[in-house]
Amino acid sequence: MSIGLLLPFIILIGAMFLMTRSAKNKQRQAATMRNQMEPGSGVRTIGGMYAVVKEVNEDTVLLELADGVHAHFAKNSIGAVLDQSEYDRIVHGIEPDELEDGSEDTDEDAATDEDAVTAEAADDERIDLSKTEDEPKKDGTDPK
Repeated sequence: MSIGLLLPFIILIGAMFLMTRSAKNKQRQAATMRNQMEPGSGVRTIGGMYAVVKEVNEDTVLLELADGVHAHFAKNSIGAVLDQSEYDRIVHGIEPDELEDGSEDTDEDAATDEDAVTAEAADDERIDLSKTEDEPKKDGTDPK
C-alpha cells in the first residue's frame, strides 16, 4: 500500500481521537461542577430555569424554584452552578457594588439615566383611542 492511501485514514483517526478527548474533558468538568453543588447554591438547569439547591442526593437534586415551591431534578439536568453574586444579578436584578465611592461615572450610566427620564415622560403622555369619523362604517363602506 502506498502512503497516499494511508494518509487520509491516519488523519481521520487523529481527528476522531482529538474530538473524543475534548468531549471527555467537557464531561469530566461537568461532573466535577455537579459534584461541587451544595445546599444554598444557585443553579441553572439545562432548560434555563434558575433555582436554589436545597438537597443533594446521589443522582437527584431538590431545587427550590420559588418560595415554598420544590422540585426534584436529575443531577445531569443541572447546566451550571452559579456563584452567589451572579445568581443575585440574574434572578433578583441585584447588581454588585462596583462603584464603592461613587466617584466614577461612565457614559453608559449617563445614557441610562437619560433613557429613564425620557421613558418616564413617555409614560405620562396619554394616547387618544377614541373613534374618529374617518373609520369605515359597520356595513363595510368607506366614508370618503
